[in-house]
Amino acid sequence: MRKLDDFAQAGQMLLLMLLLFVMILIFGDANIRNVIALSLNSAFAPLIGFGGANPLLTIVLAGVIVVFLSSFFTHLFTNWKAMGQAQEASKAFNKEITKARKEGNTNRLQKLMKMQPQIMKMTTQSSGGMMKSMFFLFIFIAPIFIWLTYFLGSIVHYSFFTVPWGSGISLFERASFIMSNWFLLYMIFSFLAGQLIRQGLKWISWSNWWQNMRKTIRPSPK
Repeated sequence: MRKLDDFAQAGQMLLLMLLLFVMILIFGDANIRNVIALSLNSAFAPLIGFGGANPLLTIVLAGVIVVFLSSFFTHLFTNWKAMGQAQEASKAFNKEITKARKEGNTNRLQKLMKMQPQIMKMTTQSSGGMMKSMFFLFIFIAPIFIWLTYFLGSIVHYSFFTVPWGSGISLFERASFIMSNWFLLYMIFSFLAGQLIRQGLKWISWSNWWQNMRKTIRPSPK
Protein backbone atom coordinates (compact mmCIF):
# COMPACT_ATOMS: atom_id res chain seq x y z
CA MET A 1 0.00 0.00 0.00
CA ARG A 2 2.85 2.36 0.84
CA LYS A 3 4.41 1.74 -2.58
CA LEU A 4 1.12 2.66 -4.22
CA ASP A 5 0.97 5.90 -2.21
CA ASP A 6 4.54 6.75 -3.17
CA PHE A 7 3.74 6.02 -6.81
CA ALA A 8 0.67 8.28 -6.69
CA GLN A 9 2.69 11.11 -5.14
CA ALA A 10 5.41 10.69 -7.77
CA GLY A 11 2.74 10.80 -10.49
CA GLN A 12 1.34 14.04 -9.11
CA MET A 13 4.79 15.63 -9.01
CA LEU A 14 5.47 14.47 -12.57
CA LEU A 15 2.19 16.03 -13.72
CA LEU A 16 3.08 19.29 -11.97
CA MET A 17 6.51 19.40 -13.61
CA LEU A 18 4.94 18.66 -17.00
CA LEU A 19 2.43 21.49 -16.58
CA LEU A 20 5.19 23.90 -15.57
CA PHE A 21 7.21 22.90 -18.62
CA VAL A 22 4.24 23.42 -20.95
CA MET A 23 3.50 26.78 -19.32
CA ILE A 24 7.10 27.94 -19.78
CA LEU A 25 6.98 26.77 -23.40
CA ILE A 26 3.75 28.66 -24.11
CA PHE A 27 4.71 31.89 -22.36
CA GLY A 28 8.16 31.77 -23.95
CA ASP A 29 6.93 31.36 -27.53
CA ALA A 30 5.43 34.51 -29.06
CA ASN A 31 3.77 32.58 -31.91
CA ILE A 32 1.89 30.29 -29.52
CA ARG A 33 0.81 33.26 -27.39
CA ASN A 34 -0.49 35.09 -30.46
CA VAL A 35 -2.51 32.09 -31.61
CA ILE A 36 -4.12 31.74 -28.18
CA ALA A 37 -4.76 35.49 -27.86
CA LEU A 38 -6.33 35.83 -31.31
CA SER A 39 -8.50 32.78 -30.72
CA LEU A 40 -9.88 34.18 -27.46
CA ASN A 41 -10.13 37.77 -28.65
CA SER A 42 -13.27 37.09 -30.68
CA ALA A 43 -15.02 35.96 -27.49
CA PHE A 44 -13.57 38.14 -24.73
CA ALA A 45 -13.19 41.42 -26.62
CA PRO A 46 -16.96 41.85 -27.16
CA LEU A 47 -17.70 40.48 -23.67
CA ILE A 48 -15.35 42.47 -21.41
CA GLY A 49 -13.24 44.51 -23.83
CA PHE A 50 -15.54 47.56 -24.11
CA GLY A 51 -13.73 48.55 -27.28
CA GLY A 52 -10.66 49.42 -25.25
CA ALA A 53 -12.50 52.39 -23.71
CA ASN A 54 -12.35 51.10 -20.13
CA PRO A 55 -9.21 49.00 -19.63
CA LEU A 56 -9.45 49.16 -15.84
CA LEU A 57 -12.87 47.51 -15.92
CA THR A 58 -11.50 44.93 -18.35
CA ILE A 59 -8.68 44.15 -15.91
CA VAL A 60 -11.14 43.86 -13.02
CA LEU A 61 -13.53 41.54 -14.88
CA ALA A 62 -10.70 39.39 -16.22
CA GLY A 63 -9.41 39.10 -12.65
CA VAL A 64 -12.86 38.08 -11.42
CA ILE A 65 -13.11 35.36 -14.08
CA VAL A 66 -9.63 34.01 -13.34
CA VAL A 67 -10.05 34.09 -9.55
CA PHE A 68 -13.49 32.50 -9.68
CA LEU A 69 -12.34 29.67 -11.96
CA SER A 70 -9.23 29.01 -9.89
CA SER A 71 -11.22 29.05 -6.64
CA PHE A 72 -13.99 26.87 -8.06
CA PHE A 73 -11.71 24.12 -9.34
CA THR A 74 -9.61 24.21 -6.18
CA HIS A 75 -12.71 23.73 -4.05
CA LEU A 76 -14.07 21.10 -6.42
CA PHE A 77 -11.05 18.88 -5.86
CA THR A 78 -10.25 19.81 -2.26
CA ASN A 79 -11.92 18.15 0.70
CA TRP A 80 -11.71 20.96 3.25
CA LYS A 81 -13.06 18.79 6.07
CA ALA A 82 -10.31 16.23 5.52
CA MET A 83 -7.73 19.01 5.27
CA GLY A 84 -8.95 20.55 8.52
CA GLN A 85 -8.79 17.19 10.27
CA ALA A 86 -5.27 16.63 8.93
CA GLN A 87 -4.16 20.06 10.16
CA GLU A 88 -5.59 19.45 13.61
CA ALA A 89 -3.95 16.01 13.78
CA SER A 90 -0.61 17.46 12.68
CA LYS A 91 -0.89 20.27 15.25
CA ALA A 92 -1.68 17.81 18.06
CA PHE A 93 1.14 15.49 16.91
CA ASN A 94 3.73 18.29 16.93
CA LYS A 95 2.51 19.40 20.34
CA GLU A 96 2.96 15.89 21.75
CA ILE A 97 6.44 15.58 20.23
CA THR A 98 7.50 18.91 21.74
CA LYS A 99 6.12 17.86 25.12
CA ALA A 100 7.88 14.48 25.01
CA ARG A 101 11.21 16.13 24.13
CA LYS A 102 10.93 18.67 26.95
CA GLU A 103 10.12 15.92 29.45
CA GLY A 104 12.86 13.67 28.10
CA ASN A 105 10.36 10.85 27.61
CA THR A 106 12.29 8.66 25.17
CA ASN A 107 9.71 5.86 24.98
CA ARG A 108 6.90 8.29 24.22
CA LEU A 109 9.04 10.02 21.60
CA GLN A 110 9.85 6.73 19.86
CA LYS A 111 6.17 5.80 19.71
CA LEU A 112 5.30 9.20 18.27
CA MET A 113 8.03 8.97 15.63
CA LYS A 114 6.54 5.67 14.46
CA MET A 115 3.25 7.49 13.94
CA GLN A 116 4.86 10.24 11.86
CA PRO A 117 4.45 8.47 8.46
CA GLN A 118 0.70 8.16 9.12
CA ILE A 119 0.41 11.89 9.88
CA MET A 120 2.38 12.75 6.74
CA LYS A 121 0.21 10.42 4.68
CA MET A 122 -2.96 12.05 6.04
CA THR A 123 -1.64 15.53 5.21
CA THR A 124 -0.55 14.50 1.69
CA GLN A 125 -3.87 12.85 0.89
CA SER A 126 -5.88 15.83 2.14
CA SER A 127 -3.91 18.27 -0.02
CA GLY A 128 -3.73 16.03 -3.09
CA GLY A 129 -6.85 17.63 -4.57
CA MET A 130 -5.01 20.92 -5.04
CA MET A 131 -2.50 19.18 -7.28
CA LYS A 132 -5.29 17.76 -9.43
CA SER A 133 -6.93 21.16 -9.78
CA MET A 134 -3.78 22.68 -11.28
CA PHE A 135 -4.46 20.91 -14.58
CA PHE A 136 -7.81 22.68 -14.95
CA LEU A 137 -6.38 25.95 -13.69
CA PHE A 138 -3.78 25.88 -16.43
CA ILE A 139 -6.37 25.21 -19.12
CA PHE A 140 -8.50 28.22 -18.16
CA ILE A 141 -6.28 30.74 -16.41
CA ALA A 142 -3.19 30.85 -18.64
CA PRO A 143 -5.14 31.56 -21.88
CA ILE A 144 -7.18 34.33 -20.23
CA PHE A 145 -4.05 36.01 -18.92
CA ILE A 146 -2.40 35.72 -22.35
CA TRP A 147 -5.45 37.33 -23.95
CA LEU A 148 -5.48 40.16 -21.37
CA THR A 149 -1.82 40.93 -22.10
CA TYR A 150 -2.52 40.96 -25.83
CA PHE A 151 -5.66 43.08 -25.52
CA LEU A 152 -4.09 45.74 -23.31
CA GLY A 153 -1.10 45.89 -25.62
CA SER A 154 -3.36 46.69 -28.57
CA ILE A 155 -5.02 49.67 -26.85
CA VAL A 156 -4.04 53.01 -28.40
CA HIS A 157 -6.16 55.37 -26.29
CA TYR A 158 -7.28 55.25 -22.65
CA SER A 159 -3.93 53.86 -21.53
CA PHE A 160 -3.67 56.29 -18.58
CA PHE A 161 -5.58 56.24 -15.32
CA THR A 162 -5.91 58.29 -12.15
CA VAL A 163 -5.48 57.18 -8.56
CA PRO A 164 -5.84 59.16 -5.30
CA TRP A 165 -2.06 59.62 -5.08
CA GLY A 166 -1.42 60.55 -8.71
CA SER A 167 -2.87 61.29 -12.14
CA GLY A 168 -1.88 60.45 -15.68
CA ILE A 169 -0.37 57.10 -14.70
CA SER A 170 0.37 54.84 -17.64
CA LEU A 171 -0.88 51.27 -17.61
CA PHE A 172 2.35 50.09 -19.18
CA GLU A 173 4.97 51.90 -17.13
CA ARG A 174 6.68 49.72 -14.58
CA ALA A 175 5.80 50.32 -10.96
CA SER A 176 8.92 48.35 -10.12
CA PHE A 177 11.61 46.42 -11.91
CA ILE A 178 9.36 43.38 -12.02
CA MET A 179 5.86 44.35 -13.14
CA SER A 180 3.98 47.05 -15.03
CA ASN A 181 1.27 49.18 -13.45
CA TRP A 182 -1.61 47.24 -15.01
CA PHE A 183 -0.22 43.95 -13.76
CA LEU A 184 0.23 45.43 -10.27
CA LEU A 185 -3.43 46.52 -10.28
CA TYR A 186 -4.43 43.09 -11.55
CA MET A 187 -2.50 41.35 -8.74
CA ILE A 188 -3.89 43.62 -6.00
CA PHE A 189 -7.48 43.27 -7.14
CA SER A 190 -7.15 39.53 -7.72
CA PHE A 191 -5.77 39.07 -4.22
CA LEU A 192 -8.63 41.02 -2.61
CA ALA A 193 -11.34 39.44 -4.75
CA GLY A 194 -9.76 36.03 -4.31
CA GLN A 195 -9.94 36.26 -0.52
CA LEU A 196 -13.66 37.03 -0.65
CA ILE A 197 -14.47 34.37 -3.25
CA ARG A 198 -12.39 31.66 -1.58
CA GLN A 199 -13.83 32.34 1.84
CA GLY A 200 -17.34 32.23 0.39
CA LEU A 201 -16.68 28.97 -1.44
CA LYS A 202 -14.93 27.53 1.59
CA TRP A 203 -17.97 28.31 3.73
CA ILE A 204 -20.22 26.66 1.14
CA SER A 205 -17.91 23.63 0.87
CA TRP A 206 -18.47 22.83 4.56
CA SER A 207 -22.21 22.58 4.05
CA ASN A 208 -24.04 19.31 3.46
CA TRP A 209 -25.47 20.75 0.24
CA TRP A 210 -21.99 21.08 -1.28
CA GLN A 211 -20.94 17.63 -0.08
CA ASN A 212 -23.90 16.11 -1.94
CA MET A 213 -23.28 18.30 -5.00
CA ARG A 214 -19.60 17.35 -5.00
CA LYS A 215 -20.50 13.65 -5.04
CA THR A 216 -22.82 14.30 -7.99
CA ILE A 217 -20.14 16.17 -9.97
CA ARG A 218 -17.34 13.79 -9.00
CA PRO A 219 -18.94 10.41 -8.19
CA SER A 220 -16.74 8.32 -5.94
CA PRO A 221 -15.62 4.96 -7.39
CA LYS A 222 -17.53 1.92 -6.19
